Amino acid sequence: MLSSNSNTVTEIVLFGFQNLRSFRISFFLFLLVIFCVTVCGNLLIILVVSSSRSLHSPMYFFLTQLSSLDIFLSIAIVPNMLHIVLYEGSSVSLIGCLIQFYFFSASETLECLLLAVMSYDRYQAICHPLHYTTVMTFPFCIKVVLSCWVMIFAVILALSVTMSFLWFCGPNIIDHFFCDLDPILELSCSDTFFVKIEDMLLAVPFAVCPFTMIIISYAYIIVTILKIPSVTGRQKTFSTCSSHLAVVSLYYGSLLSIYLFPNTENIKKIFSMFYTVITPLVNPMIYSLSNRDIKKAFKKLKRKLSCALKMT
Repeated sequence: MLSSNSNTVTEIVLFGFQNLRSFRISFFLFLLVIFCVTVCGNLLIILVVSSSRSLHSPMYFFLTQLSSLDIFLSIAIVPNMLHIVLYEGSSVSLIGCLIQFYFFSASETLECLLLAVMSYDRYQAICHPLHYTTVMTFPFCIKVVLSCWVMIFAVILALSVTMSFLWFCGPNIIDHFFCDLDPILELSCSDTFFVKIEDMLLAVPFAVCPFTMIIISYAYIIVTILKIPSVTGRQKTFSTCSSHLAVVSLYYGSLLSIYLFPNTENIKKIFSMFYTVITPLVNPMIYSLSNRDIKKAFKKLKRKLSCALKMT
């Protein structure tokens, strides 16, 4: 919708997924199930880690932060996505679109930092096990996580405020299922050069550097593992970081695929679904299915809950 007085866009139309036809209800139910499983699965991870003293370590503390972030990202994207699928499109105010972009961008950027911090934790645990407890102390972990949350939300807020000063005079249609940076900038009638420069400058410390840190950490980890003489020892050591490596591969693989594959809207939507919908769903499954400690803690929590229910 355009304001009649100032010829300014006040409402954004999200096309989402067109031509679903008879698959619309099925796709809606599919996404609804994914959303419910994602929220419940990540909440379960947080509950299991919080209730088990044996899991009160830096690795699992960072895992609860990742699960919290996945819930946050799902809530920011999927509910409106369900509305778009059900009604074959949706309209949102310009301010609402910028708010969704803010929470989405903050979540994605913060996940890059968290994955890098988790890789550093695995590096210290495997490459410097004797100094691990003195380096990765609980106060240090708290400070790192709080710094990441505060810094990212402040930086992305600055970018969002800059975007809010752009002039949007039409058209007001985005062929996507959420408000991402490029689709928003394409609607602007202002010069977006400085916004794009700001985005590129922010990408270096908050996306490129974390990814580089992850690669360097795992390079040292692999070298250290290869020095272990026994095959059993190498397998046991690698199992402590295999879950994190799988999550990193899935997350960054879907992000990089957007730039490596042909630049079409349908391809973008598919790969965008991977890092906004599928990754938050799969993360708790990867950690819970391949981690014996979480399985044991889950069984103990299950027994406690069953006993509590019997007593009532």
